[in-house]
Amino acid sequence: MAVLVVQHVPGEGPYAIGAALDAAGLRTRLCRVWAGDPLPESLVGVEALVVMGGPMAAHGPDGFPTRSAELALLRAALAAEVPVLGVCLGAQLLAVAAGACARAGSGFQVGWSEVRTRRAAATDPLFAGVPEGLGVLHWHGDTMDLPDGAVLLASCDRYPVQAFRVGAAAWGLQFHLEADEETVDAFVAAFPSEAATDPGLREATPAALAALAPHRDGVLARFAALVVARAGHTASRAFFTPWADRWEERFAADTPVYASAVSRMGLRPGQTALDLGCGTGRVLPALRAEVGDRGTVLGVDVTRAMLAAAVREGRGGFAHLLIADCLGLPLPSETVDGIFSAGLLNHVPDPPAALREWARVVRPGGTLLLFHPSGRAERAARHGRPLSPGDPLAEANLRPMLDAAGWRTDCYDDARSYFLTRAVRTG
Repeated sequence: MAVLVVQHVPGEGPYAIGAALDAAGLRTRLCRVWAGDPLPESLVGVEALVVMGGPMAAHGPDGFPTRSAELALLRAALAAEVPVLGVCLGAQLLAVAAGACARAGSGFQVGWSEVRTRRAAATDPLFAGVPEGLGVLHWHGDTMDLPDGAVLLASCDRYPVQAFRVGAAAWGLQFHLEADEETVDAFVAAFPSEAATDPGLREATPAALAALAPHRDGVLARFAALVVARAGHTASRAFFTPWADRWEERFAADTPVYASAVSRMGLRPGQTALDLGCGTGRVLPALRAEVGDRGTVLGVDVTRAMLAAAVREGRGGFAHLLIADCLGLPLPSETVDGIFSAGLLNHVPDPPAALREWARVVRPGGTLLLFHPSGRAERAARHGRPLSPGDPLAEANLRPMLDAAGWRTDCYDDARSYFLTRAVRTG
């Protein structure tokens, strides 16, 4: 996993953004599109997407060679809730990806001047604590509209959209918050005619940076911390979101074996069943059939696109669908009678912690069914790899984990055509 940083021209690098990512222990992958570095085709393996500035235009179909590919990545990031930071041109591209328009402005805005934070900034994950007036480095001639549903965080009179958030994890900054001494020197050298429009730029820089630095570093450190905190979910969402619309088509034949597995749980009418990592909800009708109209079925997933697909497939009526972390379920202790989980344990960052959390919400005597419609050996062969001794579903690993988490294993069946383990919550 790495943070993908898209750099359009030699002088407009990540600067203070890169320092904040490094300080958080994040690995960066610099994609220098100006030097011919290829953009990835997907966001698999990408913890966050940072798109830097440049003199090219975000508007118009022929703005620059990588425009379409960058917009596709930004749209994919928005759909999968992968954290995004767009700077200057990157902010304009983010606005376009979110459905707004970018356009030529009323002339260059170059140099140090103030932006005013808006009321929403006070509760924003990044901008909380930033003062109402913030002196920042401007260097742009284009602008953009605020996307529908986006939150405006900072403005100025000449160019009102200076900072905004789309959704929970994507920010666009028209100004250059990444600026340090090296940034200003690089910009002046690269764009001397634009720099000449502000003759006092260099003289103003030391004092302006001294005032900006604590707020700059705070915002960027909070972005880096958000990337770290969301990394586990980001990996799942980046992988599963592009598959959501095709999941049913690819795995429709598995539905009957899921229903057969549910029958092994021993659920009764009126009970509460939980499908963890429910995806498109193929097992939800079977769980509803077991607990009946008086029972409760909950489907939990971290990928919004998967739950949207479950609704499109007509399964929303069988269960309450929740976006939630399976390592921190929004449920009281001992309120669930049975958990069904297909393939999820291999995807969580801490399987022992997951099993403990699942035990927390299940009543004593309740069941956990871990299932997959193919066996471990068959899956390994399909992916061209040997069985891993560290696989959490290997019997030598799974039984001790279940015991330590408060489960008693009463069935372990790793057949060629399916994997099934049933465990009972101890009292």
